[in-house]
Amino acid sequence: LVYKHYGRVIIGILHPSLVVVDTNSMSDDDDSHSPQLEWVYNRMYKDFMEGLDADDNGIEIADVVRYKQGTSLPVRVGRLNQRWNDTNNGPSEDERFAQASALCGNEFSEALEYIVNCQLPARRVVEEALQNRNEVHSSGKVIRFTNGGCPWKTHLYELERSNKDIETAQIKFVLYEDKSSMWRVQAVTVEGTAFTNRLGLLEPWRGIRDEELCKISGIDGCKFVHASGFIGGNATYDGALAMALQTVEASSSSNKKCKTSLLE
Repeated sequence: LVYKHYGRVIIGILHPSLVVVDTNSMSDDDDSHSPQLEWVYNRMYKDFMEGLDADDNGIEIADVVRYKQGTSLPVRVGRLNQRWNDTNNGPSEDERFAQASALCGNEFSEALEYIVNCQLPARRVVEEALQNRNEVHSSGKVIRFTNGGCPWKTHLYELERSNKDIETAQIKFVLYEDKSSMWRVQAVTVEGTAFTNRLGLLEPWRGIRDEELCKISGIDGCKFVHASGFIGGNATYDGALAMALQTVEASSSSNKKCKTSLLE
């Protein structure tokens, strides 16, 4: 309840750049907070507060719990309580409460800092890539990130749903340059799954590397394609784009043949 009624104000105080008005005149019930602050507020609840809320209300994480989590925040707070066999010479109840409060405050601040300074900038990268998708290819099925390595999947799913100009599951591949300057072409997974791709790289390429892959694909600069088809690499951006587009075009041709066969 504290987070529900005061969460936006607290976030605004800790990260003033997210606020559009003075935090002294800001309330959690008005529209004085920015869309960025609202997104951070909701993401912080989902990533941090919801689990604590559920734990506090005795809600199990699953119907059948397969293992016990021994390093969670509630467990660490619980270990600060006085033990049954402690002497009375230890910290007082108020001192233990202060320790627990500091622990929770640090955890909250660190989780919030990660969302504001890592996840929010990553969301902007994904949003920009979606806006510029037709500059990559007219199909709009491939996007390019200006910064590789950023967390992007959750942002992509959310932004797809909120953008009326994007068809459901339209984006098939993302392109980005990794730290070794290799261009990666990565398949977008089906939301809610870890290994099911909307469209994997072509099967004849999977598990093949370097010159052999270049010969099979007819694309220069190919480095590899993973055995599952979820990711590949090329020495150049144009080569990575060609790998994605060849896969998209092959899929489109296959779908057209299937439709024609059904009509006959």
